[in-house]
Amino acid sequence: MLAHQTAIFRLAYLMVGDTLIAEDLAQETVMRALRMQHQFDSERPLKPWLLQITANLARNYRRSLRRYLRALQRFALQQPVHSEFNETSGPAWEATQLWQAIGRLAQREQEVIYLRYFLELSEQETAQALGIAQGTVKSRLHRALVRLRGVVDGEFPELRTERCA
Repeated sequence: MLAHQTAIFRLAYLMVGDTLIAEDLAQETVMRALRMQHQFDSERPLKPWLLQITANLARNYRRSLRRYLRALQRFALQQPVHSEFNETSGPAWEATQLWQAIGRLAQREQEVIYLRYFLELSEQETAQALGIAQGTVKSRLHRALVRLRGVVDGEFPELRTERCA
């Protein structure tokens, strides 16, 4: 399990965007995996199972956070909770813009992109982590990338390059 700590943390961070929350989710993943080890099929790889637990915990966190924020909005207490780089060009700026573009996608589209491209899981491992068929991963990836391309073209045209066209 220790060999997969980095992947667990990275997925949690990619899904929630906060280091402290990601650390808590990573720790909770390990605790749940230990409690649920009797449910683990030892014929399957461990990493996708752990990442599935992580993804579920992150989804639950995001869901509860949205409910909390909606409650704050009802009481007119919401404040902006993001920061931006001051740069207007360069790799850090592009990464920030791409991150924001991915954030415009539906949660399931973000998840499949995070697992496949940010954590570099195979399609099979991504399918196992999400608890879906490998063909579903392929179709979700395709749709997510088409939508991402649309978001970039519509809202982040400065990210378009000859390489991406």
